[in-house]
Amino acid sequence: MTNMGKFIISRRKLLVSSLALGFGSIPIRTFARSNSNTAITNSAITDVSGIKVGHFTDNRRPTGCTVILTESGAVAGVDVRGAAPGTRETDLLDPKNLVQQVHAILLSGGSAFGLDAATGVMKFLEERGIGYDVGGTKVPIVPAAILFDLTVGDAKVRPDAIAGYQACNNASDQLVTEGNVGAGAGATVGKFFGMSRAMKGGLGTASIKLPLGITVGAIVAVNAVGDVFEPFTNKLLAGVRTPDGKKLLGTMKAIMSGEALPPLLGGMNTTIGVVAVDVKLDKAQCQKIAQMAHDGLARTINPVHTMYDGDTIFALSTGKSVATVDVTLIGLLAAEVMAQAVIRAIRAAESITGLPSSNDLS
Repeated sequence: MTNMGKFIISRRKLLVSSLALGFGSIPIRTFARSNSNTAITNSAITDVSGIKVGHFTDNRRPTGCTVILTESGAVAGVDVRGAAPGTRETDLLDPKNLVQQVHAILLSGGSAFGLDAATGVMKFLEERGIGYDVGGTKVPIVPAAILFDLTVGDAKVRPDAIAGYQACNNASDQLVTEGNVGAGAGATVGKFFGMSRAMKGGLGTASIKLPLGITVGAIVAVNAVGDVFEPFTNKLLAGVRTPDGKKLLGTMKAIMSGEALPPLLGGMNTTIGVVAVDVKLDKAQCQKIAQMAHDGLARTINPVHTMYDGDTIFALSTGKSVATVDVTLIGLLAAEVMAQAVIRAIRAAESITGLPSSNDLS
């Protein structure tokens, strides 16, 4: 057999392994391994070499921020699908623009106020000589996205530069805490019929390892106006509750049964996340990966990408792996692992006053 024939068969095996993945039965904080030729579903985006994650959580409200550090630099892309985004430094991720690498991504609560936390991330990196060299100094490149959580507790409490700096201090490449932490601390879901019928969202992370040295990870703060479902079974995990608040109902079921939607304000939700891969990609390829990763949101959140969400996903390539792989395969895995991270966020979330968790109503 020729080398080209062997390569094609190898690629087909990889693709079949990735498409065969199922995650509805995988519990939180475990991984599945059947043999050396099978994908491994593991714990966190930090399984991708070159990635660190840190949270700052302010329990006074609650709210917080999460930083994804790439201190040695990473190629990045972004895709915004929601109609009410809040972002920083996303224009420079366009493939036609100059800067090629970022040094961190910030995910934050606090609505537009939370973008200030990126200043603290920049300060942390500048102190360590990390950034884009402009001659005489280095400028850390820190794109950011925010979600709206100001209706949970005191709106005057929100992440700032100090919060961003502390999140960096807390960063590591070890297991990532999930649930009511960081950018997911004040996250909620199922808000089409008001906060009185909403539920607690949260932050989740997951990773997939394939043979030949490929790892794809995701982290996401789930703060959707829509509901969250388990793929394949279509089981409703969290979302709009019945008017008495005691049972799950679901947005589309409520709409189809004739319930009138109350007036809604745009931009008061938003699911934000990052996918990361250790293979080498350029900016255009990262942008495509970010686009495909949104399929993971579409599989688990309904409705999604609405006028009331600012759904944003970043993609990172650390380039630590020497493996060469088709961009489509990476995109398939990115969507899969993003869906896993969404489900883990909801399963790890804990109730707060007036907002039950999925575990309370399942």
